[in-house]
Order: sequence, then structure tokens, then C-alpha cells
Amino acid sequence: VQLQASGGGLVQAGGSLRLSCAVTGWTFRGYVIGWFRQAPGKEREFVARIARTGGVTDYANSVKGRFTISRDNAKNMVYLQMNKLNPEDTAVYLCAGGVYSGTSRSDDYAYWGQGTLVTVSS
Repeated sequence: VQLQASGGGLVQAGGSLRLSCAVTGWTFRGYVIGWFRQAPGKEREFVARIARTGGVTDYANSVKGRFTISRDNAKNMVYLQMNKLNPEDTAVYLCAGGVYSGTSRSDDYAYWGQGTLVTVSS
């Protein structure tokens, strides 16, 4: 089981990035996928999650209205479109897979990728 996040980089405040998470090794459509982030010196925090079929999504209040999570089950891919970025969004972003629906707890996600760094300059 592997999750590979990509798409991070340096962007100015107000800009946009799209992160991708490629999943291999298991039946992709059987898993809930979440995005989390961890800033230097801070705990890992939930960003967004998407249900198995993509019909249900959930977001942290801090990104609601700016970020959009989506998935393509045919390609085993999950995306995180991030708009109106601000310096507080600077973090390593990680995608994770789990079997429990309706949860934003990182402990409920069993499989993790290595993360991609997003840096937002002011």
C-alpha cells in the first residue's frame, strides 16, 4: 500500500496550488481518503476528507470555501485544490487512507504517504 502526494511548492499569498495523491496497492474505491497537514512545531491537523464514492466531503473550518477535495476512482487519484492561500497554510500536506467513514481523526487513517511541502509567502 502506497500513497504518494505531490504538487507542493512555493506560492504567494492569494495564489493557488493543486495537490495530488496517487494510491497503489489496494482497492482504491474501498477507502476514505483524507488530507492532513503539519506545520513546523505544530501538531498534525485535519484538512479535508472524501468518501469512497466521492459523494460526501468534509473540511476543516480554516479551509472551508477555499479548498476542494475530489477523487477519480478510475485513476486511483485524489486531489486537493487550494485557492486563496495564506501564510497560515504553510505546512507539509499528507494524504491518508482509512476504512472509517465520517472521521477527521488522524488515528483512524491507517495508511499514509510521505507528504508534500506547501510554502505560502506573504
